[in-house]
Amino acid sequence: MAAMESTKAVLRTGSVMPLVGLGTWKIPKDITASSIVEAIKLGYRHLDCACDYGNEKQVGEGIRQAIDAGLVSREELWVTSKLWCTYHAKEHVPLAINKTLEDLGLSYVDLYLIHFPIALKFVPMETRYPPEWVHDPTSATPCMEYSKVPMFETWGAMENLVTTQKAKNIGVCNVTSAGLRDILSYAKIPPAVLQIERHPYLQQPKLLKMCQNENVFVVGFSPLGSGSYVELGGATVDDSPLQNPVIVNIAKDVNKTPAQVVLKWGVQSGAGIIPKSSNPKRLADNLDLFDFELSTEQMKEMSSLDQHRRFNDPGVFTTFMGSFCPIFD
Repeated sequence: MAAMESTKAVLRTGSVMPLVGLGTWKIPKDITASSIVEAIKLGYRHLDCACDYGNEKQVGEGIRQAIDAGLVSREELWVTSKLWCTYHAKEHVPLAINKTLEDLGLSYVDLYLIHFPIALKFVPMETRYPPEWVHDPTSATPCMEYSKVPMFETWGAMENLVTTQKAKNIGVCNVTSAGLRDILSYAKIPPAVLQIERHPYLQQPKLLKMCQNENVFVVGFSPLGSGSYVELGGATVDDSPLQNPVIVNIAKDVNKTPAQVVLKWGVQSGAGIIPKSSNPKRLADNLDLFDFELSTEQMKEMSSLDQHRRFNDPGVFTTFMGSFCPIFD
């Protein structure tokens, strides 16, 4: 089981990762760099990025500005990025990380994750970057096009990134316990991290326990729940756990906001979290989680809220792309 030291986790590799990171999904390009600088000023040292987010150049600019201003050194930052689905073939994995490193202005990432266990047909970078889900948006019938690349091929190429020192740690996102067990059966370098959707309405306790047993550290994305999915049509305002009476009451008891209670539950239950915000007050609040604890009874109350409600589900959103690609049964 990966060790946790107050505000940080010690991974199976010995690398030390801050428990709270800044998620950069859906931060608009025009404010990404300034948001990164502001987050670093407030104390963030963990930045979660991805090719598919389309703003890695701007994240890189924010990192450069912060380093140039003397706010932080590269060694003090933990930067995560992710391999997109069109780059799963062994010859494409190095191309993908090289592009990410170029955009970020870095020589290595601290963690590189396979974004989804879905292999899509390769899209050359000069054709479109980031390539997104649909293979040819100009087609009369745009849809996803799959590529027959097995996970063990992709994982072998990921391991080579550690050997070549382009990624200090490697891992996966959005896989089930069966998918993780498969990777563990042949991995020479086991995944250090599994990143999954995790919040009070989707707690995934069995997967969390398996990861703890296998020394794979869990990081929860969308740790506040539905917020990022409302404008995408994947949730309504009423789906937010921040309005749940149980959470509201606990927040009053501990003199914190409902968001802080939800985020505290995430780390106190043994996982990392990557909340997203570009609002300075919320950025500060999301990091201010380590001066209080939830009681055993309050943690039990939080556990009772699980609805198995998944907001980021390819089996749902790919149906709007002329496809159907479930990865969760």
